[in-house]
Amino acid sequence: MQSGFSKLTKKEKINWVVDKLFSNNIEAKKLLEQYHLSNSELQKIHDDFSENTLSNFLLPLGVAPNFLIDGKDLTIPMVVEESSVVAAACNSAKFWYKRGGFKTKIIGTKKTGQVHFLFDGNKKDFIIFFDKIKTKLINSCNDITASMKKRGGGIVSLNVLDKTIEIDNYYQINAEFETVDSMGANFINSCLEQFSKTLVIEFNSDPRFNHNNLEIIMSILSNYTPHCKVIAEVECEIDDLIDKDIKDSSLFAKKFKTAVEIAKKDIPRAVTHNKGIMNGVDSVVIATGNDFRAVEACAHSYASRDGKYKSLTHVEISKNKFKYWIELPISIGTVGGLTNLHPLVNWSLKLLGSPSAVNLMKIIAVSGLAQNFAAIKSLITTGIQKGHMKMHLSNILNLLDADDNERILLVKFFDDKVVSHSLVKNKLKEIRNG
Repeated sequence: MQSGFSKLTKKEKINWVVDKLFSNNIEAKKLLEQYHLSNSELQKIHDDFSENTLSNFLLPLGVAPNFLIDGKDLTIPMVVEESSVVAAACNSAKFWYKRGGFKTKIIGTKKTGQVHFLFDGNKKDFIIFFDKIKTKLINSCNDITASMKKRGGGIVSLNVLDKTIEIDNYYQINAEFETVDSMGANFINSCLEQFSKTLVIEFNSDPRFNHNNLEIIMSILSNYTPHCKVIAEVECEIDDLIDKDIKDSSLFAKKFKTAVEIAKKDIPRAVTHNKGIMNGVDSVVIATGNDFRAVEACAHSYASRDGKYKSLTHVEISKNKFKYWIELPISIGTVGGLTNLHPLVNWSLKLLGSPSAVNLMKIIAVSGLAQNFAAIKSLITTGIQKGHMKMHLSNILNLLDADDNERILLVKFFDDKVVSHSLVKNKLKEIRNG
């Protein structure tokens, strides 16, 4: 066991890791140094983002142009290592640009948090008590909420939830918040912790509860935000679905609808279906400095809200109209956190026109819908592997150390063929053998 590791200098940490855990410590150290921005201001910023920083783990930042969202042209930043994701987003953007683009609507922006506690007394007495002190609870947060109120946010509502059926003596104070353009985690948690302190003080001074106990378990926001939600959709005449891969638009629409219905009924398919959506969602969430783990957790929870995990997207065919949409809870921010600190996050937000949080919600939902449309379109027409493996060809060529001339020949050869690692390897061997 290594105690005090976090107190070592970065150089000492690197030396400890490579000397103790790598057989070739020179090569391991060289790799860390290669991705370390020595003596730069950016490296100092990076080092403050996390604990025990040794170097930087780089991911590609790409862009997907030609997104028409609510009548506005946008180029969307995407941080992702999967080669086909950006290409799929670009294809969807171009496909729907000619068909009216994407339309969006915000359903709500409220976020929640809870004070979890145990109380062993009379429920009715406690509810009367809570209603009496509710204003005191809210006012006890005045110093915390002052700045947020100036921006149009603050505490929206406060109520008690009786959870004693689930756990003996278990209750919650459930609070709703409006955090405007910030994700609001620190704001929400600070309010909740103040609620718990005020609750204990008021409880202990109320003579009705002299023989009762109240025990605070924890005070924490929830990443499940079903009331912070956006809808993104596309719609066109079925006849307008024709393109180079879609020869029969009616058949395509029918198969598309069936594919989505399968994802509504079959959990194994639904997981992969929704993973494809999150390919697009997470890419933009990361590029804009937001918490993709929170967004992922919320999306998958929402997909299970009816007791069974299912598709986050929906399709409707009516009167020769094809309509496809997604309803997605997304809690993100455009101020605070990494948005002001990370230069590429700041660049990405400027690329999007410095959007408000609600506008970024719309963009993220569109990215998820676009990604999903492209995936299903490929699955029910050409098959997913043809396009996916063609994008993967570059990675295979890198692994095989192909030179520029070999790359040109192999890209041309696989223009109309499905790529596989063994086939690329064999073809490269043929080229090298003349």
